[in-house]
Amino acid sequence: MTPVLANPMVGGAAMSQMKTIPENAMNSKDHTTLVAAVKAAGLVDTLSGAGPFTVFAPTNAAFDKLPAGTVDTLMKPENKDQLTKILTYHVVAGRMTSKDIAAAIKQGGGKAMLTTVEGEPLTATMMGGKLMLTDAKGGMSTVTIKDVMQSNGVIHVVDTVLMP
Repeated sequence: MTPVLANPMVGGAAMSQMKTIPENAMNSKDHTTLVAAVKAAGLVDTLSGAGPFTVFAPTNAAFDKLPAGTVDTLMKPENKDQLTKILTYHVVAGRMTSKDIAAAIKQGGGKAMLTTVEGEPLTATMMGGKLMLTDAKGGMSTVTIKDVMQSNGVIHVVDTVLMP
């Protein structure tokens, strides 16, 4: 692994480049809903695997933007398939730093299509110097913390839950 600059703090916690995506996410007080959802969907082992993965990690505040009751409903065992679909829509195979995504946007003439593990694309654009993601339903999310390097990928914190 090539050495990179120290990771930014996420949710008040240091993020170790030697830990996996779930190991680091569990330390962030801003990602307790995401961690609970990943556990409910049975994705901890997958996201602990070799990867590499690029994860667009919604904060608790992002989940709070969803209509009232949505998170509770998605966490029910009978809705595991729908929860898994939403969570895997936040994951792209490979390690894509913000520079990699910005280069793809430039090469794509202002936008880049990122194929998610779920199968549907996310559209990445730059707006006012910020990396923006547009989901399949037209919803937009801003990357608020970029390039949090993990042993098996990279996390970019986002402010809105993306919907396939």
